[in-house]
Amino acid sequence: MAAYAAAPQPQPFLPNQFAGWRIVGAPRTSDDAAAADPAYAAVLKEYGFHELELATYARPDRKLSVKAARFNDATGAYGAFTFYKSEGMETEKVGDLAASAGTKVLFYRGNILVEATFDRVTAMSAAELRDLAAALPQPAASNNKLPTLPTYLPRQGYVAHSAKYVAGPAGLAGIHAPLPPEVVDFERSAELVVARYSTSSGVATMVLVAYPTPQIAGDRLHAIESWMKANACAARSGCDFFSKRSGPIVAIVTGEVSSSDAQSLLAGISYDADVTWNQATSLSKKENIGNLIIAAFTLIGILMLIALVVGFAFGVVRVLLRKFFPTRWFGRPEDAEIIRLNLPR
Repeated sequence: MAAYAAAPQPQPFLPNQFAGWRIVGAPRTSDDAAAADPAYAAVLKEYGFHELELATYARPDRKLSVKAARFNDATGAYGAFTFYKSEGMETEKVGDLAASAGTKVLFYRGNILVEATFDRVTAMSAAELRDLAAALPQPAASNNKLPTLPTYLPRQGYVAHSAKYVAGPAGLAGIHAPLPPEVVDFERSAELVVARYSTSSGVATMVLVAYPTPQIAGDRLHAIESWMKANACAARSGCDFFSKRSGPIVAIVTGEVSSSDAQSLLAGISYDADVTWNQATSLSKKENIGNLIIAAFTLIGILMLIALVVGFAFGVVRVLLRKFFPTRWFGRPEDAEIIRLNLPR
């Protein structure tokens, strides 16, 4: 019976030391999303979870626990970061984006999400984590692109750390969103971002859903509006949700918001298509055989014209020399040689 080799374990990617911290013992690695978070393993898989590393660092009288998850690309790490951060956290300058709460700091850099937990926070904790972020391996350029959908969120009134980027139904079910996964229809390659806004009437929730084409977005907008009227507004006499489509993006505003505030938020959503031509719409001059033939005959004509001009000029010069210098350049007797054959008659 053939023996099957065990699957290779992920290789550690956290540094052995940084900013005076040294790793203690052997780090633990796993490619199981449940090892990273048993409650939200499906969410991590939607973000493209690849591997996990758990490590403990120490320095004199200090201890630091680090949980690092590597994803297939930066979009996954960014999405997981937004999923785990929460309102009320403090913004930190670590990695690409970071937030902290007490002794815990959450940040991502490239395609790696890191949760660092200190035994106690000092004035140098953020600087030390910046050294850790700088030592993390980075993905290829093709895997280091972030999603563009969150950039369409309006800035005015935005509640800090409330935006959450969702890549699938499990992620949407794990946050407080006004739409269920079946209405969004992630099978249409949808991506979604949810954010909260402070308005004059209270706190409003904005949902942006991006689809591959404007046609799909228009179809889903009608489905979302129908669901909102039949479910979200069924228990109230008035319906306080507002919707809009801009290109392939569907925008929904609901919650404690007036009509004017909702329209102001929706007015900030404007899809700007960036079109890049990657296929020629007509043949170039180099690819057109007709242009090649015309160029060949043109070259032949030019060469013939040059030959005629040079020949005519040579003839004129020769005639002039014979006229003014009859014995100097041409027709000198001493240069003339006659071959004579004395053939018998």
